[in-house]
Amino acid sequence: MTLLNALADVAGIRVGHHTAIGDGYQTGTTVVLAPPGGMTAGVDVRGGGPGTRETDLLSPLATVEKVHALVLSGGSAYGLSAASGVAEALGQQGIGIAVGARADEVVPIVPAAVVFDLGRGGRFGARPTAEFGALAVTAAQENSPTQMAAQGSIGAGTGSCTGRFKGGIGQASAVLPNGTIISALVVANATGIPFDPKSGALLGASLMRPEDGPTPSTPTEGDAAALRAVAAQIGVGLADASAAVTAAAAESISHTTLGVVATDATLTKAQCAKMAGMAHDGLARAVNPVHTMFDGDLFFGAATGERPAPDPGELYHLFAAAGDVVTRAMMRAMLAAETTTTEAGCWPSYADTAPSIFTS
Repeated sequence: MTLLNALADVAGIRVGHHTAIGDGYQTGTTVVLAPPGGMTAGVDVRGGGPGTRETDLLSPLATVEKVHALVLSGGSAYGLSAASGVAEALGQQGIGIAVGARADEVVPIVPAAVVFDLGRGGRFGARPTAEFGALAVTAAQENSPTQMAAQGSIGAGTGSCTGRFKGGIGQASAVLPNGTIISALVVANATGIPFDPKSGALLGASLMRPEDGPTPSTPTEGDAAALRAVAAQIGVGLADASAAVTAAAAESISHTTLGVVATDATLTKAQCAKMAGMAHDGLARAVNPVHTMFDGDLFFGAATGERPAPDPGELYHLFAAAGDVVTRAMMRAMLAAETTTTEAGCWPSYADTAPSIFTS
């Protein structure tokens, strides 16, 4: 089996994006479709400012056992409307929980979460709508495997930034010794910075694998100084930064990193929630600080149930791998990012700011 190092390496999961760039837009929506019949899911929220829909249904105490899609979107609270578009599109196809005798009498279960990217394209009102969700569903159902593995400024990652550097979508996967697959998709949009402020080296680079692409080296001191200068525009994550947040930086500290960690193992909702919690460990290895009051950091954990339930030892390794694939996905997101300039400003990429990481 050939893996794409992406979320869709878990058989049955499909990923689609709708991206809006230009005319004041710099945002988008990403949908993760479950296999036929749905998938088990859990959630873990760590940030101080989350924006969510239907996450209460993922509690082990709630009746619903399966979800039909997970939605990640830009637009802050406004972007939750994209999930309505996903639900409508799936309902028209008869996908959902049956609540009546007719095939179209269904209710799709579509938990969602949003990142803050308002105004990054230059127009505050240019944000995702229900149509974004419907278009992302179409993309997910029609995308080739290679398209589902895309990274960078697409979908929910279109307007994202991390510590004033351009962020975006990142993905990674791994196969455990027993054959179980675990994969991650992240929207890198954190308040914290992704590098060591002293050396400039990416925090999670040591966990990268050959399939992730070239491992970046420690930048030169000149490049490290350039990285610190960009990060200083926000003033977080740097030991010598002022504790005060200036009005000029205020727009840059409304963030949120989102992600989905998925496996083909059979898990309960509680175990999916624990896997989502371990995913946050991977985020904490990739950015600093993490889970701030300016972030709404959230991970969904999902299980398709194609493989048997893991024994305790296998579960241990599965959960540990959840953190690793998230760190790798975050690193891949930062390295896939390209410097972006809109009417609202310029967000340089980490790689453009520190070109020596691939030459030194």
